[in-house]
Amino acid sequence: MKAVVLAAVFVSVFSSGFAQTVGELKQRIEKLEARVAKLEGGSSAQEVKASKEQIVEGERAKAKARMKKDLEVYSSDDLGKIEKLYQVANKEWRSEEGKNSLKELVAKYDKANRTGCALLYLGQMTKGDEQIDYLTKAIEGCSECCYGDGVQVGAYARFYLAYRYKQEGKTDKARELFDQIKAQYPNAIDHRGGLLADAIEKENK
Repeated sequence: MKAVVLAAVFVSVFSSGFAQTVGELKQRIEKLEARVAKLEGGSSAQEVKASKEQIVEGERAKAKARMKKDLEVYSSDDLGKIEKLYQVANKEWRSEEGKNSLKELVAKYDKANRTGCALLYLGQMTKGDEQIDYLTKAIEGCSECCYGDGVQVGAYARFYLAYRYKQEGKTDKARELFDQIKAQYPNAIDHRGGLLADAIEKENK
């Protein structure tokens, strides 16, 4: 880009019969380079935005593929029951009814995609050792499960548990989980479509 700018400047100089002084020419080059840098910065920002959008689309495509796998294990009737149990918690968040519905889902349909989401939900609803237990189960048994918006249980459960450890001052455990996310789930996103890698970067500043 800079080469193009310099070429344009020299063409302008020759056409004007060297009317400009060296100082004037230098000032003009500096101004043009500043403009180029600004344009390049704008292009870079657009490219980053486009790249993130592609990542989100890719994660959501993987989520759809994982959800379709349930058809190989469960009947349409079973899938309807699974979704009904799951939606009770969505409507009655943190209520005993919601928790019990998720627990029933986990107990009856351990191979369903929604089971991973249910375990993660339970991990978000509970506290203490119970919370750690649910999040650990989500990580160890359902890491490949996904929410419809592209959030992967394995990555998000690790992020949630790492944040819990960090709050407790267990920085080594938190760092280990953050490192796992960056290594195993480099394109993982949150429910707003933001990259977990960016969130981890902010957490560790």
